[in-house]
Amino acid sequence: MIREQATDKRTLKTIRHDADLIVVGGGVSGVCGALTAARAGIRVVLVQDRPVLGGNASSEVRLWVLGATSHMGNNNRWAREGGVIDELLLENWYRNPEGNPLIFDTILLEKVISEPNITLLLNTAVYEVEKDPTNHDRIRQLKAFCSQNGTLYDLVAPLFCDASGDGIVGFQAGAAFRMGAESGDEFNEKFAPSAEYGELLGHSLYFYTKDTGRPVRFVPPAYALDDITKIPRYRRFNAQEYGCQLWWIEYGGRLDTVHDTEQIKWELWKVVYGVWNYIKNSGQFPEAANLTLEWVGQIPGKRESRRFEGDYILRQQDIVEQREHPDAVAFGGWSIDLHPADGVFSEKPGCNQWHSKGIYQIPYRCLYSRNVSNLFLAGRLISASHVAFGSSRVMGTSAHVGQAVGMAAALCVRDGLNPRDLSETSRIASLQQKLLKTGQHIPGLRLHDEQDLTHRAQLTASSEFVLTSLPPDGPLVQLAQPAAQMLPLPAGPIPRLTAWVTADEDTVLTVELRKSSKPDNHTPDVTLKTLSISLKKGKQEIPLAFDAHLHQASYIFVCFLKNDAVQLQYSLRKATGLLSVFNKTNPAVSNYGKQEPTEDIGVDTFEFWCPERRPKGHNLALTIEPGVRLFEAENVRNGLQRPTNQPNAWVAAPTDTRPTLTLRWPERKAISRVELFFDSDYDHPLESVIMIHPETASPFCVREYVLCNDRNERVFHQTENHQSRNVIRFAQPLDTTSLSVHLEAMNGDALASLLEIRVYE
Repeated sequence: MIREQATDKRTLKTIRHDADLIVVGGGVSGVCGALTAARAGIRVVLVQDRPVLGGNASSEVRLWVLGATSHMGNNNRWAREGGVIDELLLENWYRNPEGNPLIFDTILLEKVISEPNITLLLNTAVYEVEKDPTNHDRIRQLKAFCSQNGTLYDLVAPLFCDASGDGIVGFQAGAAFRMGAESGDEFNEKFAPSAEYGELLGHSLYFYTKDTGRPVRFVPPAYALDDITKIPRYRRFNAQEYGCQLWWIEYGGRLDTVHDTEQIKWELWKVVYGVWNYIKNSGQFPEAANLTLEWVGQIPGKRESRRFEGDYILRQQDIVEQREHPDAVAFGGWSIDLHPADGVFSEKPGCNQWHSKGIYQIPYRCLYSRNVSNLFLAGRLISASHVAFGSSRVMGTSAHVGQAVGMAAALCVRDGLNPRDLSETSRIASLQQKLLKTGQHIPGLRLHDEQDLTHRAQLTASSEFVLTSLPPDGPLVQLAQPAAQMLPLPAGPIPRLTAWVTADEDTVLTVELRKSSKPDNHTPDVTLKTLSISLKKGKQEIPLAFDAHLHQASYIFVCFLKNDAVQLQYSLRKATGLLSVFNKTNPAVSNYGKQEPTEDIGVDTFEFWCPERRPKGHNLALTIEPGVRLFEAENVRNGLQRPTNQPNAWVAAPTDTRPTLTLRWPERKAISRVELFFDSDYDHPLESVIMIHPETASPFCVREYVLCNDRNERVFHQTENHQSRNVIRFAQPLDTTSLSVHLEAMNGDALASLLEIRVYE
């Protein structure tokens, strides 16, 4: 029993935490930053003001994690973000293909609490920033409060990261920030919005439904919106869509999206319950009779508030022109996606999305405050204009940025630096290489690791895939929409190709040979040759003699234009770096087959050629002569861990019953660590909630493999792999002159492949 005498005043319990880095904000950006920093060896305190991690991706908001892949609705091929966010999404795919947001919560929590270098403080809000009294541009400590345990925290570190969304740390620290839209003149951004469109994106609040198996009535609360016609797009509501499929239930862009959040939430509650009243009681949705509300969000998902200024401000031209930056540490690829400030009450479309032709670099100079010397920026509040923010704000991109910050913090701690110090040319190269080692893709960069023994080894493979054919063993599909096969080719003449078609009548088929104007892009915006091929009724082979030449290695697109009288023959063969794409629409990301701005807003006109989701999406059947030899074993040490302008993978031949890669050294090595990178299908967006995935792992990913020493003794055996990156650490160094990797089984029916191997003493 505790009993205390009456007193004038008591103070709350206070706990002090000292760390190398304090990360404020437990959304996916803060989580990925904290995990990256902790794994790099520094002590991290992760502070989250909610009971779970994930921010907008958590079960409290339930928005899917998306980034450059854009629901497979743009031309960014193999563009899913790598590193820690890839690890999290692959784990969610494996455990949670149904997209249950509660399961995603558990994965994030499990990963964080499993890291011994992370101290996690949930339900803890930062309320005060203390500056260094002798250096006013520097944060000394934060004060935070946990309402659940009635405890105050003093959080002390040399470095801080604000990943809080609204920028609670940066704001109180006096960091320069912006809120609202810049004029078009400031950065010459032609897409800068008008005052009539509005300067801020609003908040959204979602609901989930449940079929009870019997009729359920609904009596709306008194505050529910009573006139559904106040929502101009009310006819779009239906009984099937729920959760973030209704992302356009948005409000608040005319208000202060920080301080008016409670007011915005109440307005969104009114809308949600009014919408449900309309669905249940208008009589227009009899299919909703057995449905009940299972969940309604208690806090809104925020899109935009403060954006803090770094040494560089990302802008529209960086995205559209895909400008190169010497300090690139991450990438984006979501469309420039601005929403009308009036949200659900606007007469305008719910979003205004314009895509670039490929992914774009994000410079490190956007990831720290220009005037608070020890403050990193991560998530949606990084240094970007309002227009560029329309793309960089999404969670996959934010997570990628968070990883860059986490690694940068580790290097700053190691070398006693401030964030800006790391932007120097010699130091930024070190950061970039550290990130590439973890699987973080940075467009245009390759890994160069002098410590990797792979570069001193003789490399042999049991076989190498030569692309001479995609056999005609798949379905026949009507050419109801233009279809294309992407083929990687070296510089030189285009090989002779043959396709199989079946014509329902005599007709003329148009086939185009295209490529991208930039070798690392996958937008087929340059037509090299056009063939008009006369077909007779029936099944036939058609030679495709393109008299053309590639000046540099890249993907070509063999495009079959729409012809309803023709059926194309497809192949069942799957291999890393091979993909079919279609000139189709995806209204969810403003893809209507072609992007055509009607006025000069600083974006390009081009077509969308996108893949089908599995189990659809077979390659087109083709023969290729001479065969393409771009799947060699040498690719595993070329410094790239995903297809770009080439497959960048060793792929075994279809007849190879036990694919094996062997590294041999002229002298004995004491191997302590091996890192392997497998193909987890970077084209798949892996939406974290709602979307139901047909598999639990990539069919291109090796499920089972064995490592053997020079005596052919098994030294490691993995049986249930579904991750891109595998790190094998030996308790005792492996004394050997060779290392063999045996690819025993795949997660699907793709040819066995390996993207990278690195070996360390």
